Amino acid sequence: MTDPADGWPVELRGVTESVVTTLGPNDLWNAAALGLHAPDDGEDDDNESGDDADGDGVVTATTWGNTRTRRNFRRRGGGVVQFVSDPRTFVDAAMTVTESESPVVDGAHAWVEVEAERIDGGESGGTRWEEWALRPVESAVVAETVPTINRGFAAVVEATVAASRLDVPAYDTEELLARLRYFADVVETCGGAAEREAFATVDEVSGWRERADEEGDWTP
Repeated sequence: MTDPADGWPVELRGVTESVVTTLGPNDLWNAAALGLHAPDDGEDDDNESGDDADGDGVVTATTWGNTRTRRNFRRRGGGVVQFVSDPRTFVDAAMTVTESESPVVDGAHAWVEVEAERIDGGESGGTRWEEWALRPVESAVVAETVPTINRGFAAVVEATVAASRLDVPAYDTEELLARLRYFADVVETCGGAAEREAFATVDEVSGWRERADEEGDWTP
């Protein structure tokens, strides 16, 4: 786990979902979802390596495929990681091309400029991946909030993952559609207006409901 003393504006544990902006060749900041892997306290990682070449634990993230984030990390050597609580902001970053003249998205509670160093790479299920060590350069807390737990928000986040895998051969389409059906039900029963609006974007961008209709057992 990391804490603010490590240069991050918030504590990180496990995999923390964030939005990262990276500067593209058009001089606009592209927003994307990025999972931050906190280093294990006092343990040596033997996976594809949560540590850097010097062996000190660092926060890592993995890019999948030839994404804008991956290209901009290579081109610019870093970006701006930020923490949001609006599901619409997260879905727009995860599933659409969202660009802005500002590196900090509207509604970010905190941000941290990071240097990104490629530390590993490979292929899984036919998709190239690259792992990056992220080191804080500068950070700020913009707004402090009282944390609340909303199952609808969690379902929105998981839905973006399932939807992004629909056209990946390594994943079973029927299983992914079953997950999306479940997440849709959770958002409908446990989410608020923001979660429902965010999930509508998931619907529109992925077209998963049309695919589910073809299976013959989904009623919107």
